[in-house]
Amino acid sequence: MNFRASFCDPFQKDIIELGSISKDSIIDKFEKTPWADILRRMSSAREDEIHYSPSLEIENRDNKHGLAISAVGDPDNFEFYIFYKRPKNVKSFFGLREKINANYTTDKTGQTKQDVLDCLKALLNNDTDFLSSKIGQ
Repeated sequence: MNFRASFCDPFQKDIIELGSISKDSIIDKFEKTPWADILRRMSSAREDEIHYSPSLEIENRDNKHGLAISAVGDPDNFEFYIFYKRPKNVKSFFGLREKINANYTTDKTGQTKQDVLDCLKALLNNDTDFLSSKIGQ
């Protein structure tokens, strides 16, 4: 499988494209991100200095399924939001038409580090059933 990553640094306007990332380094990248430190810095910054919540996005380039993980809240007791993006057939016009939405996204708030790790492992193992049930249909 072929993965790419990007990072949203709250203090930079542009998303930081990290490019290709090996399957074996994705969990490490998440765990080594200084989430609490970034949130602590944000808590003392002016509102106009902050552009995003700190977020790490991982995408499987082969099937276009991806996760974006954002840290929010108090630096000493924060939580994660998990966004699950994937191509999905979506019905419209009273269910009579169906088309593929290439960036269909659902999210779940109030997630723990373990929840994120479970979802990242599912992404790495192409367990889309787990991700759909955990993050939403």
